[in-house]
Amino acid sequence: MGRVTERRRVLRIRDGAESHRADTLVAEEPLEIRLNGKPLAITMRTPGDDFALAAGFLVSEGVLGRADELANIVYCAGATVDGSNTYNIVDVRLAPGVAVPDITLERNVYTTSSCGLCGKASLDAVRTQARWPISDSPPVRLEPELLSALPDRLRAHQQVFERTGGLHAAALFTAEGELLDVREDVGRHNAVDKLVGRALQQGLLPLAGKILMVSGRASFELAQKAVMAGIPVLAAVSAPSSLAVDLANEAGLTLVGFLRGTSMNVYAGEQRIALRARAGDRSAG
Repeated sequence: MGRVTERRRVLRIRDGAESHRADTLVAEEPLEIRLNGKPLAITMRTPGDDFALAAGFLVSEGVLGRADELANIVYCAGATVDGSNTYNIVDVRLAPGVAVPDITLERNVYTTSSCGLCGKASLDAVRTQARWPISDSPPVRLEPELLSALPDRLRAHQQVFERTGGLHAAALFTAEGELLDVREDVGRHNAVDKLVGRALQQGLLPLAGKILMVSGRASFELAQKAVMAGIPVLAAVSAPSSLAVDLANEAGLTLVGFLRGTSMNVYAGEQRIALRARAGDRSAG
């Protein structure tokens, strides 16, 4: 099975001094996701949590929503000429009675570690109908100080990033700031799928009252994955895209970007941010 990291020989130049050394790199390998035996998508990912990745991907595509809709996930053997198992193909089997979407050449998607889902026929095809509307039950009111602490908590649990510097991460927090889970991957969308897939397998969807924290930017696709999992808050250390902001406003998602130190921008859903009342806003007397 593929490893999370690999070693490669590099030429290192520091202050004019040259040396050769072994460097630790994050592994990247293709994963083909099949649905009931039929090819559905290929993603470039960091090996590990492959079953959760496949399950989370199907949540974001609107195929799965509950643990009992998933029969099982297995690796497929015979992927090479000699018939050995590369652990780069998984087959997701739906439970009896769960509707199988129409899988055509137009429906197949190719996912890369940099851009996420590509080849969609139109933007409307990406706007999958969410199974759960984002709700405030339980109510979510977040102090800016709590949000400010999340990037450091996420970074502290990025074990592979510390060795390679080449992985994105996604973390799930409670509204009180308790860390629930962290996943890493060469693709930020894969890291989120691994989180959501694990939550599906544990019967935790929808993820009401939770915060999704990502180490990079907040793309439309990440906003969509948060909405599809019923997550009310998405926070990112970098910028969101315009489409991510549009979707957040439409779906009622709180979207926080440029979360660095005590600074942040709230692009949508600011009603969930507990702000201190300004002096001019207080009523006299």
